[in-house]
Amino acid sequence: MTPPKSVYTLEDLESLGQPPLDPPAKLAVIGHPVAHSRSPGMHNAALRAAKIPVQYIRVDLTEEQLPEALQTFSRLGFLGVNVTIPHKGAVLPLLDQVDPLAARIGAVNTIVFDPDQGTKLGFNSDAPGFRQAIREVFAVDLRDLRVLLLGAGGGAGRAAAIQCGADRCDRLVLVNRSFEKAQALVNELRPEFGGTRFASPLARLEAIPWETDPLNKALDHVDLIVNCTNLGMKLTDPPLLTPAQIQPHHLVYDMVYAPPRTRLIEAAETAGARAANGLSMLIWQGAISFEYWFNRAPDIAAMKNGLTEGA
Repeated sequence: MTPPKSVYTLEDLESLGQPPLDPPAKLAVIGHPVAHSRSPGMHNAALRAAKIPVQYIRVDLTEEQLPEALQTFSRLGFLGVNVTIPHKGAVLPLLDQVDPLAARIGAVNTIVFDPDQGTKLGFNSDAPGFRQAIREVFAVDLRDLRVLLLGAGGGAGRAAAIQCGADRCDRLVLVNRSFEKAQALVNELRPEFGGTRFASPLARLEAIPWETDPLNKALDHVDLIVNCTNLGMKLTDPPLLTPAQIQPHHLVYDMVYAPPRTRLIEAAETAGARAANGLSMLIWQGAISFEYWFNRAPDIAAMKNGLTEGA
């Protein structure tokens, strides 16, 4: 395999064949910046395992470049692209068709180029990827859990909340610095939580401010705690929760995966709780994207090895 550049630009796309890549680049992740993305490692490993003769590259694009870039990808015969921060919302009006789940979340992270119709189709694999990750690492389904989402106002938190609603989880508590954003999402999700699955004086769906007293009260009545923010990526970030706030029965999932052992995970382990980072969600959203492109499931073990080896 001819190794690609670490990161390509819009200008580079026209000269991708000079010298030719072997196998040719027909998939990409687009964002700004995008050099940190680990998606090429897992996708190229999956492509090799499936004996599909294409490779996956990184392309750094500004928002202004998106319309031209999507047309260029389509013209060059790309099969699809993944979309990462900050473009997941900006690509929506540029697509010919958007999946209902992606439209509701307001974010697309997977684009499929249909060569027969010449159309661009948008999907969101973050939400179902979150569901699969929880199932894999904790061996339990969202529908059987009382869930608390930290940072429910952002893109990742919104995707997780909507998936929790779709799966009719037992209870959902949304915590956000902007209480108004969390409350607006509660109002949107209320139809999914109508009625009661079990007799309980607690509301099945509520928003609370990110303050110590209401947070501590809510933590007494949930099973799964999810960090949907990017807090934890830096060692200087303040701790989200202390070991005293976490209970041994809690399942703690941190969407942050670099560093692999965040301060939240350390706090959970100190409290005797089970915890996992967001690497599994990265893998599963990638696996679902792969299925959109090829109508077949990838080799998950190969994807995991690709991430580990930096392939």
